[in-house]
Amino acid sequence: LNMGCPAPKITGNGEGSALMREPELAQAVAAAAVRATHLPVTVKIRAGWDSVTAPELARRLQDAGVRAIAVHARTRMQFYSGKADWSVIQAVKRAVSLPVIGNGDIVDGESAARMLEETGCDGLMVARAAQGNPWIFAQIRAHLRGEPWNAPSVEERVCTALRHLDMQIALDGEEHAVREMRKHIAWYVSGLRGSARLREKINALPRAQQVRDCLLEYAAQL
Repeated sequence: LNMGCPAPKITGNGEGSALMREPELAQAVAAAAVRATHLPVTVKIRAGWDSVTAPELARRLQDAGVRAIAVHARTRMQFYSGKADWSVIQAVKRAVSLPVIGNGDIVDGESAARMLEETGCDGLMVARAAQGNPWIFAQIRAHLRGEPWNAPSVEERVCTALRHLDMQIALDGEEHAVREMRKHIAWYVSGLRGSARLREKINALPRAQQVRDCLLEYAAQL
């Protein structure tokens, strides 16, 4: 159950992180979900709405029968700005006996290891840092194991973007997929030489084959 979404169109309906303003209702929702399925129910929350209330809500969710809790260590009013307060994750971990999954400002192996050490959380959730960078999970795993890790090459980035495009087409059809992939391709090539110019070209292309040709040409140039 996602009680962490900060989007106005969600919270305006009393959903997402708006539930953190109504802990009794949030507990009732979680309890109803637990009763309705034999599957383990987990909940993602934020630090709070405009102040830290996560530990109290976590205890209520535990009483409701939830099996694990993920904590994004920002309040809803912060949205995605500012620094995540990892002490909130630590406080939730101390408040419940459930597995607690930490979320917020994990961008690489080093920050992942630091969160585990500072908060005592049982697991990690990576969100925005995985956009265009699915390799972050291998990077984190290697760092935690003390193993070497090599960043993806330009060829690997482009091949992954092309595979993503094909999967998106299979899911949504070509027209919608081409539009949706514009932001994803921008993330895949972020930081590479000429990526801004590539984004301009991709954003003007209506057909999937044009996007493929453009990406392959870009990779060949690099």
